[in-house]
Amino acid sequence: MVSPDGPGRASTTDDAVPTAPYRHPDLWLLFAVTLVAVGNVSSVAPAFPRVVDVFGVSRVQVGWIVTAYSLPGILSAPLAGVLADRYGRKQVLVPTLVAFGLAGGACALARSFPTLLALRALQGTAAAPLVGLAVTVIGDRYDGSARAAAIGYNATALNVGTAAYPAVGGALAALAWFWPFALPLLALPVAGAVAWRLEPPPIARAQTLDEYLAVARRRLTDRQVLGVLAINFGVYVLLFGAFLTYVPELLDARFGSPPAVAGVVLALASVSSGLTATQLGRLSTVVPKRRLVQGSLLINAGALVALPWAPSPWAVGAASLVSGVAQGLNQPALQTRLTELASDASRGVILSLNGMVLRLGQAVGPLLLGGALALGGLDAVFVAASGIALLVGVGAVWVLRPEP
Repeated sequence: MVSPDGPGRASTTDDAVPTAPYRHPDLWLLFAVTLVAVGNVSSVAPAFPRVVDVFGVSRVQVGWIVTAYSLPGILSAPLAGVLADRYGRKQVLVPTLVAFGLAGGACALARSFPTLLALRALQGTAAAPLVGLAVTVIGDRYDGSARAAAIGYNATALNVGTAAYPAVGGALAALAWFWPFALPLLALPVAGAVAWRLEPPPIARAQTLDEYLAVARRRLTDRQVLGVLAINFGVYVLLFGAFLTYVPELLDARFGSPPAVAGVVLALASVSSGLTATQLGRLSTVVPKRRLVQGSLLINAGALVALPWAPSPWAVGAASLVSGVAQGLNQPALQTRLTELASDASRGVILSLNGMVLRLGQAVGPLLLGGALALGGLDAVFVAASGIALLVGVGAVWVLRPEP
């Protein structure tokens, strides 16, 4: 019997096929969980102008659709992780998917703005832990380079959604404002498939609440766990604060590019990120994950500082491709490191805390880089973001110890 506070381990080790996790049917279910869970901001954003007209709200008020969705996850993500550790991954994942699908689908039926916001808050409460729960099950099932490869492919599923949802949402919004809000209904058949087919591996689970709290407290006060979460926070600040918020502004202000061009540029980053993430399993057998993270932050710093001097939209697209490569390296590598640092008994809460960190980065990033915009204009945004990337890279050198 392995102690629940022992080192993170996979109940099923599959290092024989580290570069081909896609051959395992259960993993496709987890990829589907990730795919339906992402994009519930970018998919509905094209409908915002119509929402303004239908409900008679201002363009400032319509932003509450994003806020109402994002804020509840700060609390719900760690709570779901605790429940998954105590009662089982599948026992939490299935009802969470159902709640996400029903609340999200009900948004399409809302006929008042306050009702829409209330339903978005319910949807966001259920959405926040989903990706973390999927990665938790992957961490339970695999070890070593097989784990890194599987988490890399899960990151690819996330990036496929990030690239595709804005276009799908725009096409649906052209039909009616409410159709993009119905996309979460796709989570219901996924929930059924997970309930029917997914068999999470057995894990060493804390037997009592006191034992669990002791295990979780030891893990959550570990310097490396806190350090990885802090590095991820910095990465999310860069992604949401500089890249997703201000690259479209840069294209519009410098080149007069239409929104479609901005969509293509952002999609390029998602594509390069997804392709890079598929190679994490191979790369991690040659380069330590800490070096991949540190190198990715240097790459991101270079891509961000180059943006203000890009001579054309195509050059912005090239910098976006490079930035996507950095994201494809650091996100799955950091998630993999968290699964390694967690014990079986605490993996759910630690991975779900990463979802909470994402929400915080999503909220803080635009505000932080908005201050740089107010002080020095668009150039200052990207210079400041590059400086943040370098600072986070220095932190990564200090925090990330060599893996055993």
